[in-house]
Amino acid sequence: MHRRELLLNLLGLGCAGALAPLASRGAVPSSSPPFPNLPLPLPLPNDGLSGEEQRQSLARFSIADRLLLPPGFTADLIAVWGDPLANGRFGFNNDYLAFFPQGTNRALMAINFEYISLRPWREGLAETLPTPPPVEALIRALAERDGRVEATSLSADDPLKAMVRSVATAAMEDLGIGVASLRRHDDGRWVREPGPKDRRLSGLSGIDDPDQRLRCSGPAAAVFRRSQRLGFDDGLGDRIIGTFANCAGGTTPWGTLLSAEENIQDQVVEAVHADGSSPHPSALPFRCDKERLSGLGNPFALAGNKYGWMVEVHPSRPERPAVKHTWLGRFRHEAVAVHAVAGEPLRIYSACDRHGGHLYRFVSDGVVTDPSNPSNAKLLEAGRLEVARLDPVGPAGQGRGQWLLLAPSTPVNPPAPSRMEAFGLRQPTRVPHSDRRRAGAEALRDDAAVAAYRDRFRTLADLYPGSGEEQQGAILIDAHLAANAIGATAGARPEDTELDPLSGALLIAFTAAGTDGEGTADPAIFRGPAGETNWPFGWLMRLEEDADGFRWHLVATGGTPWQGGLGFANPDNLAFDGRGNLWMLTDRSSSDARTDVFGNNSCWLFPASGPWRGQALPFATGPMESELTGLCLEPPAAGGQEATLFLSVQHPGEVNGTGQKDAREVQAHQLVDRNGVAFDQLRTVPLGSNWPSGVPGRPPRPGVVAIRRLEGGPLLRA
Repeated sequence: MHRRELLLNLLGLGCAGALAPLASRGAVPSSSPPFPNLPLPLPLPNDGLSGEEQRQSLARFSIADRLLLPPGFTADLIAVWGDPLANGRFGFNNDYLAFFPQGTNRALMAINFEYISLRPWREGLAETLPTPPPVEALIRALAERDGRVEATSLSADDPLKAMVRSVATAAMEDLGIGVASLRRHDDGRWVREPGPKDRRLSGLSGIDDPDQRLRCSGPAAAVFRRSQRLGFDDGLGDRIIGTFANCAGGTTPWGTLLSAEENIQDQVVEAVHADGSSPHPSALPFRCDKERLSGLGNPFALAGNKYGWMVEVHPSRPERPAVKHTWLGRFRHEAVAVHAVAGEPLRIYSACDRHGGHLYRFVSDGVVTDPSNPSNAKLLEAGRLEVARLDPVGPAGQGRGQWLLLAPSTPVNPPAPSRMEAFGLRQPTRVPHSDRRRAGAEALRDDAAVAAYRDRFRTLADLYPGSGEEQQGAILIDAHLAANAIGATAGARPEDTELDPLSGALLIAFTAAGTDGEGTADPAIFRGPAGETNWPFGWLMRLEEDADGFRWHLVATGGTPWQGGLGFANPDNLAFDGRGNLWMLTDRSSSDARTDVFGNNSCWLFPASGPWRGQALPFATGPMESELTGLCLEPPAAGGQEATLFLSVQHPGEVNGTGQKDAREVQAHQLVDRNGVAFDQLRTVPLGSNWPSGVPGRPPRPGVVAIRRLEGGPLLRA
């Protein structure tokens, strides 16, 4: 299928036999695009250049350490790491953003703070914190221990214990969730204006004040309250210290934030026992060396099973405790999409961002009456969690699927390793360990092992003993491995989930197919344009539910245009505007040389109507070694259009830290123009970053910006 037809299907605009073919691969509309062209370091089908012009203009290219926008746009800096916020500070690596109007020209913005990029964090501490923690001294002290220490075993008078706690506390206070008050000036600029509803939840909220501890709802609370358990007891019952690894999220129609705890495995023990309890925190020691800061939960003896949840926060009610809703499952949550329609059960979609991760759906027992009623939060306390199984049907890249119930009665039916071997891949099937006294996973390496496992454990009840809420809670706590055990489809790092406001279809971003030893994307589902397995550039999938399950279709493929892709790599965050246009951010890893050709991470628009519908248009590129996250559009007035786009600039300088004057490298790339003619490019790439100051030698700092037109008015022009 032609790439433009795929994009029309992406936006729900295509139907068989209704699409007129384009004159050529590179044909573009004669009318002006919604915004001026933003040059990228590789040829695009819609860049308006001839093949010769592409070769001439791209033979040499310089990447900039700036947030680049089309002419006529500007980015106002809202906040950066270290700015005061409530009783704490604006944290590190800001990610998801959510906008909550509070009357005319007033708003609250919720911000996730995901993780620590050690090098820029170390280099920026002296400038950012009044009293920086002793990171460098701790690195030296731990050098003879390979950078690691089991901090819970250190005596109270050991000087090392105090150093570890100081560094870990500073890092944990840079994680979590913030709520900041905003005000709009007459010229359209949004600015910070501290207010009484400002709030800061950190990785250690409640460690000293029990009233600040987080609450939880759903069956896992019964596991947390157990007096007898196979693993560790933190002594807190169903109360929880802090939240961290907060990646993306979503909002509810009743005015709350849902914040997704994702890569908790870096800070606490992820594996659990059969009863849902965690191994002792000593299983993941604290680590601090020049390369990595991890195991932050170890010095505080945090129980790993209390992290990896979806957290609900009421921005307008700072006195209300944050709640982890355990019916939504514990896994590496990336984002969330909320379907709340009067007279129907509440449905919530979320994905697990890992190689082999799954797509999940929560369905409430009760029904929504008024979607805006805050009492809808109660619907999250009773329901069912399901996980998707996809089957290829018909042409490549599409098929049908069904939802599998994560419940004690569900049959155990893990996929056979031969399914991968048929495509030339070797990937064991990871399931809950057959020795149910042991926490974590077991790798089944052949079909015979899978058959024996299935014979021994007939249903999830055989894997998770007990009854009632405690049994269901253990399944939810171990959701990823339980989903593996019942045959859920292994995804290609599923990330954001968004509901199309025009059609109601679910859109899912799959960032990349690959393997990390724990999982591999199902090659029967996720194939490159020429049938490649482990395609590293990602996809967008459209999923439409019906009475028999759902239909799915891979509707956009990442990759270079000459490989059959659309010019972007690794789709991540998604957002629809009020007219059904799709906005997308990319998450290209700097550790994968195959994606270097795409340059810095970027923001894209897929118009849903007008002459440019079916085109992929680049709107922004980020500073060096950064990721653009938190895609958030200011809701327009009735009948109007969005005028402000908020973005997080996350981890600038993550690899090389602070940019120095003239520190750069020259890369050689082979590109292909629109006529299929290959040509060479010499590309100058700065090393490290100085964003947002732009001053060589000054450390970079993550921050949030508000993008608008200089002359005012809507972001997009017809």
